[in-house]
Amino acid sequence: MGHEVKVPSQPKRVVGSYLEDYLVAVGVKPVVQWSVKNATGTQEYLKKDLKGVPTIDYSLPYEAVTKAKPDLILIGNDSAVQNGKYNQYKKIAPTYVVKNGTNVSWRQQFTDVAKAVNKTDKANQVLNKYDKKLASAKKELKEKAANKSVAVLWVTNNSAFMVSDKSASGSLLYGDLGLKEPDLVKQVSEKATADWSSVSLEKLAKLDADYIFLVNSDKDADMFKDPIWSNIKAVKNHNLYQYGDDSSWQYKGPIAYTQQIDHVLNDIAK
Repeated sequence: MGHEVKVPSQPKRVVGSYLEDYLVAVGVKPVVQWSVKNATGTQEYLKKDLKGVPTIDYSLPYEAVTKAKPDLILIGNDSAVQNGKYNQYKKIAPTYVVKNGTNVSWRQQFTDVAKAVNKTDKANQVLNKYDKKLASAKKELKEKAANKSVAVLWVTNNSAFMVSDKSASGSLLYGDLGLKEPDLVKQVSEKATADWSSVSLEKLAKLDADYIFLVNSDKDADMFKDPIWSNIKAVKNHNLYQYGDDSSWQYKGPIAYTQQIDHVLNDIAK
């Protein structure tokens, strides 16, 4: 963002809201963890790694950041420090906005976070291990699920959302794993302004994915009782795999993606 930031060589108290996957992967336990809905929503899949770490609201209120007594603040998105917020945070501790944006891959962001906390060597080890797992998974999928297409949906408050092909689990499935992307996912992704885009049940009727991974936050949703839902190709063929809010499917990072690879292999490469 045009600032030069002097960071501690060995930071001890790091605030890195929504960057916890990256931090934990390189052995750094942050002093607070991201949360939403008055701390009722956290990254549950990191529960063991973040045991005992207090929550902080995703909006990073200055008072809460100050109370955490950080010696380094990492910010994951330019928009989080607009309207004078950057100057407020840098008064608390050295504040670094990590690489972000539509053209920045998760790997670039991960290595940038690692560099900021002086853990580049550890990050390289993590990526090497991940790439070996990825190569093995791709080989297995080529043998057992060749040319099969997949989609990821999230249902909450009786509304469906579809992941973008370059975000979260979409980046893993279509980018890293090279699985086939359905036409509807391409269309939705072209217009996407966030990781998840709202998609109507009528549109979902055209979803020709062989497999659907569903993050189900509303098990009693009326849409599941609608004949349109029952007739979606993957649902009809019993190729719908459901996960809860406590899963890694809404997130990104080496830990989230390692878990998702295991889920994919377990579900479709039997």
